[in-house]
Amino acid sequence: MKKLTVFTPTYNRAYCLHQTYESLKQQTNKDFIWLIIDDGSTDETKEIVEKWLDENIIEIHYQWQQNQGMHGAHNTAYELIETELNICIDSDDYMPADAVEKITTYWNAYGSNEVSGIIGLDSDTNHQIIGTRFPVQLKRSTLFDLYSKHGVTGDKKLVYRTELTKQFPYPLFTDERYVGLAYKYYMIDKQYEMLLMNEVLCYVEYLPDGSSRNMLTQYRKNPRGFAFYRKELMKLPFVSPSFKFRQAIHYVSSSLMSKNWRFLKETPNKSLTVLAVPFGVTLYLYITTKTRVA
Repeated sequence: MKKLTVFTPTYNRAYCLHQTYESLKQQTNKDFIWLIIDDGSTDETKEIVEKWLDENIIEIHYQWQQNQGMHGAHNTAYELIETELNICIDSDDYMPADAVEKITTYWNAYGSNEVSGIIGLDSDTNHQIIGTRFPVQLKRSTLFDLYSKHGVTGDKKLVYRTELTKQFPYPLFTDERYVGLAYKYYMIDKQYEMLLMNEVLCYVEYLPDGSSRNMLTQYRKNPRGFAFYRKELMKLPFVSPSFKFRQAIHYVSSSLMSKNWRFLKETPNKSLTVLAVPFGVTLYLYITTKTRVA
């Protein structure tokens, strides 16, 4: 069995998905499966992938589903993946030619059941590291501590043990398409640290139709998903009171957007949420002023 699954959630990205494919064709180590989760595309994605399947250069698995949003596509991917490790490469991103080789070599040397996976670096398309590298002396960390305690900044690439990512599925809310992906990662952080590898595993391009460019609109359109995410972050045992208070503010704001008037009864920290109400109302007014929902 192959060791790694590279999975790619995609939605109407036929115009750029070929970049990911070309980079995977060039991998120096072909010990991987490319799993494409087509989250309800209406463009020619399926036809393009069928041509790649006929080429038979790399092992490709293709799965189409009704549109559920990024987190729903991740749920499907984790249900289908059977390899020991997995890594998500988005449909507008691509990998250096030696990325798979670096992952498998590093894991064979240092991986174990005592860690949840590997954290590597992201780079922009000009080969500039996004944010900062990892401190040289630091060999392991949880994802949360990497940013909160060790001062690392910028998006990073995550390689996880599949048996762990099958846990903590993202909830699906009717007529919503977003739940923060970090929910699963922080749940895993409760039990395991990750190995740190100061190597670029992904070249990232932030396209205008990407979710990171449209976060306020996502916030407005998916209030129950955002409220769930903030409520779960308030429960984390390793976060500071100030972090929990910020989550409470967002929880109040999202609850108001979804017209959930029971939010004080449902919060995991009632006193903190009561204190957050004035700030949450202000945030709610700001977001509803800045965005429109069709």
